[in-house]
Amino acid sequence: MTSSPRSVPGRLAAAAALAALVAGCSPADSGTGGDDGSATIGFVNGADTVFHTCLRKAMEQSARSRNVHLVVADSRQSPVTELANIEDLIARGVDALIVQTVDVNTLDVDVAKARAAGVPIFLTSVNADDLSGVLGAVVVDLGRLGALDAGWVERDAAGRNVKVGVIAGAPGAASDLMVAGFEQALPANAKLVSDLPGLFDPAKARESAGDMIEAYPDLDYAFVANEEMALSARQVFDAAGADVKIVTVNGTDEGLAAVKDGRLSATVANSAADLGKLAVRNALGLMAGEAVEKVASAPIRLITRGNVEEAPAYCS
Repeated sequence: MTSSPRSVPGRLAAAAALAALVAGCSPADSGTGGDDGSATIGFVNGADTVFHTCLRKAMEQSARSRNVHLVVADSRQSPVTELANIEDLIARGVDALIVQTVDVNTLDVDVAKARAAGVPIFLTSVNADDLSGVLGAVVVDLGRLGALDAGWVERDAAGRNVKVGVIAGAPGAASDLMVAGFEQALPANAKLVSDLPGLFDPAKARESAGDMIEAYPDLDYAFVANEEMALSARQVFDAAGADVKIVTVNGTDEGLAAVKDGRLSATVANSAADLGKLAVRNALGLMAGEAVEKVASAPIRLITRGNVEEAPAYCS
């Protein structure tokens, strides 16, 4: 089944990574931090994928080192739950919010809610066009992240006419931006033949990979929106006897091992550890009126077998 490339929401700029699916902590769940902490920060996480789990862990460690109390809520990939979490944390008197949004299309409502309550809101993964409503952000250029993988495909194809498939994540936030960046950067000789949902769920990715390889048994490349899904897709392609080269994102230990042994051809390192630590540090600095960059960029890097040893640590 073929579908057209996704449109990118115009109201928000690209930013970090992520993506996501179900389950996790309720607003009552708290992270670490001393009772005498200098501040209480509410962190609204998007889900409980490896990325989100590592992001939370990094924030907890950073908050603990600064004697800050961190209260964590999981939106379970639901914009409705995200807003409810924000409202709950505001009611509980947090000094600031850090939000890993699940849907850029509803982020304006979240920002407006926090602003009306006088609670500073700091963003990870995406950045609002109107910066007057937010404390700050740590962003990753997700469009460029996808484009780096497309660049690898272009170099590897070396002018040959090739067929390319996409297994996306959950709609509404990071995945849309990554996929758009990948698709727009593909060379003319690379034909996009299939664009299917994976929802950041390895089981769903396995199903989509099966549908894709059945429809296009001569598929050459696949872009998969995170490594968990990519490794599931690898199993399906291998079982079908299909030599499909997979490019993906994250840079987890498991993903790097798969790049090293050839199961994955390339990944783009987007360290959740670095993102989480930078978010806490910058949010606190901006709250204190320090000379901190309002919108900071987290680094990303294309990783292949040739430079896999140079990849940054993904999780704290």
